Amino acid sequence: MEIKIQAIHFEATEKLQDFIQKKVSKLEKFSDEIRKVEVSLKVVKPETAMNKQTAIVVAVPGSELRAEKVCDTFEEGIDECCSILTRQLEKYKEKQKNR
Repeated sequence: MEIKIQAIHFEATEKLQDFIQKKVSKLEKFSDEIRKVEVSLKVVKPETAMNKQTAIVVAVPGSELRAEKVCDTFEEGIDECCSILTRQLEKYKEKQKNR
């Protein structure tokens, strides 16, 4: 599984990148068909609360699963996106089983 992290308009710290790697790699236990994960981090409106936009796109055969959140911190956004993607991966897996 390839994990690509893209920070828009700022430089992501090593600590943040490690956090993302750790959280996103946990998605692999829900589906071993994940080919690529793209994480994009963006600061929306500087100097305000709730200005960190997090988007995660998971590429699986025949589909792309996507989650997007705007939160106070990137860590919070990553957590919420991962829980959304966990549910989506479970549904995807169920659909694959029924084929």
